[in-house]
Amino acid sequence: MTSLSRAYLTEYAPLLSRSAKMVEVKETIEQVADTNATILLRGETGVGKDVIARAVHAASDRHNRPFVKLNCAALPADLLESELFGHEKGAFTGAHRRKLGKFEFANHGTIFLDEVGELPVSLQAKLLHVLEDLRFSRIGGREMITVDTRIVAATNRNLEAAVLRGEFREDLFYRLSVVEIHVPPLRERREEILALAGAFVATFRRQHQRHVEISPRLAQLLTEYEWPGNVRELENAVRRLVVLGRPEQIEAEIRARREAIVAQKNLLTSLPPAAPRAPIREVVAATEVDEGLKDIARRAAHEAERKALARVLERVHWNRMEAARILKVSYKTLLTKISDLELNTPAGRS
Repeated sequence: MTSLSRAYLTEYAPLLSRSAKMVEVKETIEQVADTNATILLRGETGVGKDVIARAVHAASDRHNRPFVKLNCAALPADLLESELFGHEKGAFTGAHRRKLGKFEFANHGTIFLDEVGELPVSLQAKLLHVLEDLRFSRIGGREMITVDTRIVAATNRNLEAAVLRGEFREDLFYRLSVVEIHVPPLRERREEILALAGAFVATFRRQHQRHVEISPRLAQLLTEYEWPGNVRELENAVRRLVVLGRPEQIEAEIRARREAIVAQKNLLTSLPPAAPRAPIREVVAATEVDEGLKDIARRAAHEAERKALARVLERVHWNRMEAARILKVSYKTLLTKISDLELNTPAGRS
């Protein structure tokens, strides 16, 4: 293993040493730092996958080269392809000059593909080819461009389930996950909470020129709360504490959220059990002889997801915001699922 950079040792190594689970993440980063292996970061929203990606870059021998981030969920497919690979002048309406893509900007450095599970299927094949030989052409161009780039990807989705549903290429999944790093949720590393909160307080004090302390009562609430939004939720709570200067308001918010989480758990517990699965032989018997195993699994997963979503929506009387909170997905994702699974809104409900 090559010597680790000073930036990594001073900025990231201490950050990753506050809990046993994050020490495991730190050890994996240091083991693969001097390789070009593709890394897939997995974990819930807000756990700090961006920080881990930057730690990987800082620990590698590319630390003095560019670190380029692209959120795959932030742009539509046509713009996303141009962002990744660039385009030539005149390639499409509005392409008034040549544009370099993120892969070119990340040459000799690291490219971080955040929310890679949201990558449109139409782009997955092209990304796979780039991962295999690090060569591509800009949109509208013929020149093959070769880059030397380390790829780090991140997702909070269950990619195995996405593969079964045909939403994510199986070959791309295996190519991305040469090394997998699971970033644990904040509730599994509670010993970090007060240290993180203290660091955020110090940062926001400097930014806003406010003097605020975390009281013992608030500290206890911070450590007891489950933080479903993870580090990002904690950061936002501390930001409000510093900006507003009213600890009692933050305490009330945390108590209210904790009660809401308990209510959600009780609601899910009270849902009727799922219908028993038909024996495999019955499923196969009801299927065309030439239907592949993946098609059977994909269809079964689709139907199971449809039933589960329908039960939650019925339980909350089709309150989509409430259903999204219970299922821990965005409102937009929930609407897409309702449409994809062909769930019809009951009469009288908008």
